[in-house]
Amino acid sequence: MNPFEVLFVPMVLFIVIVAPTWIVMHYRSVNRSSSQLSEDDRQALEEMLVAVDQMADRIDSLESILDADHPNWREDADAAAKEEGR
Repeated sequence: MNPFEVLFVPMVLFIVIVAPTWIVMHYRSVNRSSSQLSEDDRQALEEMLVAVDQMADRIDSLESILDADHPNWREDADAAAKEEGR
């Protein structure tokens, strides 16, 4: 019996069943791992969120100071923006 004839059926089964499954599973795992944030990205995101919270607090503080010192500052700012838009 020819060695090619002996290996023909296992080769066909490998090519038809095992290889496509293997390729699909490989790219699925690659896609899953690339879609998740790395530890450095996660740390940078956390730092940005802290900075955003600090900026929001600062904006609230500045607005409360402006409200106390210049009660109509919002209307004045809106009027100035409308004049610039003309």
